[in-house]
Amino acid sequence: MFRALAITAVLLTAVAGPAIAKPAMPSCHSSSDAHMAHCLSVAQHSADAGHGADELRAAYHLPATGGAGQTIAIVDAYDNPNAESDLAAYRSRYDLPPCTTANGCFRKVNQRGQAAPLPKGDPGWGMEIALDLDMASAACPACTILLVEGDDPLDANLAASVNTAVAQGANVVSNSYGLDESSHMSELAAAYRHPGVPIVASSGDYGFTTAEFPAVLSSVIAVGGTTLTRADNTRGWTEKAWNSAGSACSAWVAKPAWQHDANCGMRTVSDVSAVADDLAVYDTYQAPGWATIGGTSASAPFIAGLIALAGNGSHVPDASYIYAHANALYDVDSGAVGGRDCGGDYLCNGKPGYDAPTGMGTPNGIGAF
Repeated sequence: MFRALAITAVLLTAVAGPAIAKPAMPSCHSSSDAHMAHCLSVAQHSADAGHGADELRAAYHLPATGGAGQTIAIVDAYDNPNAESDLAAYRSRYDLPPCTTANGCFRKVNQRGQAAPLPKGDPGWGMEIALDLDMASAACPACTILLVEGDDPLDANLAASVNTAVAQGANVVSNSYGLDESSHMSELAAAYRHPGVPIVASSGDYGFTTAEFPAVLSSVIAVGGTTLTRADNTRGWTEKAWNSAGSACSAWVAKPAWQHDANCGMRTVSDVSAVADDLAVYDTYQAPGWATIGGTSASAPFIAGLIALAGNGSHVPDASYIYAHANALYDVDSGAVGGRDCGGDYLCNGKPGYDAPTGMGTPNGIGAF
């Protein structure tokens, strides 16, 4: 099973359940099936204290307009029955335009592209859905959002959901889940390769460790994570590698021609990054409302939203475009991640230029997309 990649959520009330396999949200369960993911852990905190859409747009110098006519697809497992109403609350708080089924901005379908029947509900994956929808909205308020809900977290069903998203007209597809890479992933790789439609995926939330599928595929834009902090400087913010951002040197995927880092002869994860720490999200399915969440589950839909905001997705077939336009990114040159020790190397530390936890850097406007 795939696992969703929202690692820490700061909630209003009770403490989350115990960690299960990789730490899990209370309603998610580990499985002996290596091809199914599970959700990750939820920690508790005060509510409504994280970075909101207004701060994200300011920190990354996003234009006030753009994205009209673009569709961001969010792929997740199970149903969140409160998805549309919770999204409305988030967007209202940050003065984003309404995005509803009635006005044609929001659409929710099952993995076959049908409005019904939807899969069974799951509060853990439901919070993942809420996070993804909120971050995509923050990045591109004028974009249309398509939520594709897989029957369950089986890798084949989420892969089928990606194909459905593209068939339903998505301009970019966001995936906030992962599974340790293996030879099995070659059977599903085609679902994550759609020329003209960028496929974005979270790098993972366990630091320097085994690469995550689908992020490790060279056809996918792998998104790492940062911690974003207000600062007394020209930008008004500083960033460092988030201490749990996924980074890896693949054991299975060949080095893409556009990637040239020195100490990994295979595909290196990540390509680009955005904030993955201390984010305000509205969810009433698992949480009581406002929550503060962290994880590369946040940064992936945010980057997908920026690709849609730029309206250039047909020219961003993979991460090669981002590497060629790194001058439009903020370089993240500090911070370290957990996981395996890499001896201070760029594979697990923020460094000048490319590093695995944050890739080529974070957005400075939309020029890299």
